[in-house]
Amino acid sequence: MNRRELLALLGMIAALPASVQAQQPDATRRLGVLSVTAAEDAIGQARSTILVEALAGHGWKERDNLRIDWRSGGGDRARIARLADELVALKPDILLAVGTPSVEELRQRTATIPIVFAVVTDPVSQGFVKNLAHPGGNVTGFTDYDGPLAGKWLEMLTQITPPVHRVFVVYNPATAPFAPLMLRTIEEAARTLHVTIEPAPVNDAGSIAALASRKDGGLLVLPDFFTMANRADLLAAIAEARVPAVFWSRTFVEEGGLMSYSTDSAEQLRRAASYIDRILKGAPAADLPVQNPTKFELTINLNTAKALGVTLPAGLLAIADDVIE
Repeated sequence: MNRRELLALLGMIAALPASVQAQQPDATRRLGVLSVTAAEDAIGQARSTILVEALAGHGWKERDNLRIDWRSGGGDRARIARLADELVALKPDILLAVGTPSVEELRQRTATIPIVFAVVTDPVSQGFVKNLAHPGGNVTGFTDYDGPLAGKWLEMLTQITPPVHRVFVVYNPATAPFAPLMLRTIEEAARTLHVTIEPAPVNDAGSIAALASRKDGGLLVLPDFFTMANRADLLAAIAEARVPAVFWSRTFVEEGGLMSYSTDSAEQLRRAASYIDRILKGAPAADLPVQNPTKFELTINLNTAKALGVTLPAGLLAIADDVIE
């Protein structure tokens, strides 16, 4: 290319609108990712792969024009706080918070770095955003909970034969501040379904093991990073109790739980990648509405049903997205 051609090319670039020039992801940008799961956990590994692939689809490629600083809390709230300090100190262009504790810790440390969240419940009541349509501030993202979900979990338990008349709702009050919202929905549904609801809070190995004594009903496990991080002990206690249980994530069912009805966390991460792309190209986080889940999945483990001696209705099996046999 000679000097005249070079000058002509530079003139063309200069004439482009600023918005178009801003959309060219040629300079290396920095993304900090804080997740509540452990880095070695299968869930954490799968989510990382999905995020990288989704970002690449928008033109952001690791070790090319994007640097990603990964931090994983492993279910330890104190560790998540320390990792939030580390990430904010790195001064990334944008942050991705996966899970409620990640959002809480990051937003306490920065009001200027944009934060996109995923797999988070009720961000308005928790004070993360002003409202869903106009979040304001530097935080926006994608929720993992839709109002009717909690009632659907209870309804699934009541369809089992032999029928379930008492349901213990499992969650950790310290790590699931949104539990009262879900409990209200469950209690309303219980009146229609004619079942008794009893909270069963857990916060350590001892309280999880105590679930093995809950032999006179079913279990409903609420979304909670504590229950996910301790799912092996939780599933062992439920297996010992030999009672049916419904979960908020298909991961529990893949590892031996009976059934789950959940949002698709992989889809949330793909959608989060689209917001990361838009913010890196100049869109303010405050102008991007928080979005509720649009994709749900029902997973059933027939091996577990057989081991428990319970029967699931043909109608429920027919609409299942995945049946493990």
